[in-house]
Amino acid sequence: METIKYDILKPWLTLDPWQEQYITTQGNCFLLCGRQCGKTTAMSIKFGRRACDLPNRTILMIAFTEKQAYNLFFKTLMFIQATNPTMICKGSKKPTKHEIHLKNGSRIMCYAAGLEGEGIRTYTVTDLVIDEAAPMAREVFIATMPMLAVTGGTLDISSTPRGKEGFFYECSKRDDFTKFYVSAENCPRHNTSFLQSQKETMTRLEYAQEYQAIFLDEVRQYFPTDIIQSCLTLQRVSQNVPSPSGESESYCGVDIARLGEDDTVIVSMKKVNDILVQTDMEISKQSLITETALRVKNADKTHDYKKIYIDTGGVGGGVFDILLDDEQLRRKIVSIDNQARSIDYNEKFHKKLMKEDLYHNLLRAMESGRIQLFNEKEILLSLKSIQYEYEEGKLKIFGNYTHIAEAIVRAAWCLKSKDLNIWVA
Repeated sequence: METIKYDILKPWLTLDPWQEQYITTQGNCFLLCGRQCGKTTAMSIKFGRRACDLPNRTILMIAFTEKQAYNLFFKTLMFIQATNPTMICKGSKKPTKHEIHLKNGSRIMCYAAGLEGEGIRTYTVTDLVIDEAAPMAREVFIATMPMLAVTGGTLDISSTPRGKEGFFYECSKRDDFTKFYVSAENCPRHNTSFLQSQKETMTRLEYAQEYQAIFLDEVRQYFPTDIIQSCLTLQRVSQNVPSPSGESESYCGVDIARLGEDDTVIVSMKKVNDILVQTDMEISKQSLITETALRVKNADKTHDYKKIYIDTGGVGGGVFDILLDDEQLRRKIVSIDNQARSIDYNEKFHKKLMKEDLYHNLLRAMESGRIQLFNEKEILLSLKSIQYEYEEGKLKIFGNYTHIAEAIVRAAWCLKSKDLNIWVA
């Protein structure tokens, strides 16, 4: 079968030299890339071509969450539709959210790996493609590596880096991978003025990890994995989890998506005998500030919050202003910003509240067993993504999948007390 040419994709697709080299490389491949360097695009083209050019391939694409896995999968489908649409099966074998069947017998599948990869153990594949692999647990790789045993298949694994630990980091030291290292500073599509602004606003280590794709010893996970897992004790069996028994008060934490980033998250908690129990979580895509404000109002009608702690940075300020004018909510709403003042309607909070205070409060609550959360992979991933470093003796907390964690740390602020005194160094 004739190999697909790129000409029909131009002018809207221009590949970097490393992408062209990677796409034609056989065998196991390791990709360590800075943010927005085009690794997902390159992987989608490589395996879209391979599925079309070679019959009877079974290609499995996985990532920690379904959203991450589907991003790679969808780009692969778009590539095949643009270059060889007649190859795609129709009717009962038409593309779904998880599978693409081709007329040459090849099949592309997409699944979230989950916590331990248990749900995908049954497959035998010719090509295993793992994206955003750095935060994934070792159990996932123990579950997936045998898929290649009888086919002599290949593994392509990619991610932006985390610290010098875990299976992904270990792959960087193995001799059976062709390795590709791509810094954002060497990517021609990156705006140099944007990178310079990022370098000025981020710490040296944060910039080195996120954009220069460097494994760092100095960066550490803020919430230990075993502590997180000890708190993931609840199952969400319905839209709203039944209220815990006993006297309780409801609290809400809201993290509002910036333009072009993340999702808006509303987390509901009940405080029962000084234990905080998660009762609900709503995640929504970017929307108008009026729509977000309405979601918060509707959540309050359901849960009757005592306090609503909200992020008012950026577009969140508009949501806060709308809620502050609402008679139902004005005495409940509390503005909690990272490195900003925390002020409620009655202006009782005047002390400057730092991001480190919020996260330290949640960590102490988790360590003392005073918070119970839904056992859901998105919550685990968000809490695991929180990292820290010390820059000139000062603690710096950051991450790239923080939207759920940010809502949880705000809801957990209701637990502040003498034994969780975050004002004490």
